[in-house]
Amino acid sequence: MATFEHQNLSGSRFRDVDLRRSVFRDTDFFGSVMRGVYLGDVDIDGEISNLVINGVDVVPLINAELDRRDPDRPRMNPADPAGFREAWDIVERRWAATVERARELPPEKLHESVDEEWSFIETLRHLAFATDAWVRRAILGDPSPWHPLDLPWDGLPDTPGIPHDRTVRPTLDEVLALRHDRMATVRRVVDELTDEQLAANTKPVEGDSWPPPRSFPVRKCLLTVLNEEWQHRLYAERDLSRLG
Repeated sequence: MATFEHQNLSGSRFRDVDLRRSVFRDTDFFGSVMRGVYLGDVDIDGEISNLVINGVDVVPLINAELDRRDPDRPRMNPADPAGFREAWDIVERRWAATVERARELPPEKLHESVDEEWSFIETLRHLAFATDAWVRRAILGDPSPWHPLDLPWDGLPDTPGIPHDRTVRPTLDEVLALRHDRMATVRRVVDELTDEQLAANTKPVEGDSWPPPRSFPVRKCLLTVLNEEWQHRLYAERDLSRLG
């Protein structure tokens, strides 16, 4: 039962190693090679590309099945301003239903972690951070857009100005006030979005913060926010089922 945290094990070689019941979180497996492995009863959730199992790239098969299960999922990868407006409509509608489901639970349950994941309240705080980072900072140019309740991902190094307080316990209504304000910001951006803006790059924002002070495609920034919204709502729904 060894624990490895914040370690660089890239290039390591494992032979005749027992990894049963191991847990990997925020772990980079890009470029890994596995031969002669025994893989069963495994639950994998993450950003996956070019995953070849027994000679078959299974990622297109997985994506096709996920799209079949939920026709809204392909709409999270829009190509034009109208598509981004439609995608944000879906985000707003889906999250409204998830919040109503959360309200059915006792307030203390919304601060409860399931399998060491973020609580429901922490999830909403993280999404506020994602909007502040990729919309208010990267796209709108605010060098320090942070709110005290913003919650970056756990692996972000301590960065001056970015809050990272896991001890606070805001109520659902308190965190929703922040959440609704940030969602309204995204709504204004996508409602005013033009083809020229979508095809452009952001202007670098000064300051050692997140994202770094360089230029990014506007489309990439907005897609990052859509991906965060989509994935974290799925996680929240999964955990609400457990909590309920």
